[in-house]
Amino acid sequence: MRHIPGTNVRALPDGRNISEDGLVRWGNVSARSPAEMDDDAPNEAFAELKTRQLGGWDVAQIAAGTGLAVYAMWVGILQPGFRKVPLRLQVPYIPASKAQVNNVMTLLRGRKGNLVDLGSGDGRIVLEAHRQGFTPAVGYELNPWLVRMAHFHAWRAGHHGKVSYRREDLWKVDLTECKNITVFLAPSVLSLLQEKLQAELPDDALVVAGRFPLPDWTPCRIEGHGVDRAWAYSMQAQRQHTRKENDKEKESTLKLP
Repeated sequence: MRHIPGTNVRALPDGRNISEDGLVRWGNVSARSPAEMDDDAPNEAFAELKTRQLGGWDVAQIAAGTGLAVYAMWVGILQPGFRKVPLRLQVPYIPASKAQVNNVMTLLRGRKGNLVDLGSGDGRIVLEAHRQGFTPAVGYELNPWLVRMAHFHAWRAGHHGKVSYRREDLWKVDLTECKNITVFLAPSVLSLLQEKLQAELPDDALVVAGRFPLPDWTPCRIEGHGVDRAWAYSMQAQRQHTRKENDKEKESTLKLP
C-alpha cells in the first residue's frame, strides 16, 4: 500500500483507495468500510426490496417455491387421510376460525350432554365444547396427522385425556345416542350426510353446521355472517317438516289421473 502525495489517501494494490475517514474508493466512487456497512446493511437491503420491481423470473421462483411448499404439506400431512376416500367425499382441511367456533358454541348454548364433531380436523370444536361443559366430547377424523394434531392441542391446553379424538370414517359412526352434532364439511358431503342424520339421530338432537348449511334442511337458528355463519337444525322439527313434505307428495300422486 502506498501513500498518494498531497492527500490523506493511501492506494491499495488492487486499485482501491482508502482515506483516513474509513471510506474505500474505486476511482471516484466511494463505499463504506466493512465496519460501517454492518450497521446499515439490513436497512439498505430492506429498502431495496421495497423499491425493487420483481421481474418475471422472480415471480416464477416465488410461485414455484410456494407451490412446492403447499404440495409437500399436502403429500406429507393431508393426503394420507384421503387415499381411500372417493373424490366427491374428500374434504380439504380448513381450520375453523375463532368466530366460527364462537358461533357454533352460541347455537349450542343451553344444551348439555354429549357432543360429536364429524370431520373434527385439528380438534378445536371438540376442545371448546369440552370447555363449555359438553361431556363426553368426541371428534371423528379420518386423517391420522390431524388426529395427532388434535391430541397435541388438547395436551397443550391441559385437557389431555378429557376429550376424545378417534380416527374413524364418519359414515361408520353410530349416531343413535348423539344429542349434539357439529359438522364443518363440504356441500357434496352434507347432501349425503343428511340421510344418515335423519335415519340415526334421536328427536331431541341438535345439528350445527359451520361454513356451509345442510342443503335440503330448514335451520331453526342462524348465527354470524358470511363465511363465519353457522346453522342449527332441530331433528324433531326437521322430521316433522319431512313428514309434511312426504304427505304433500302422496296427495299430489293420488290426484293424478
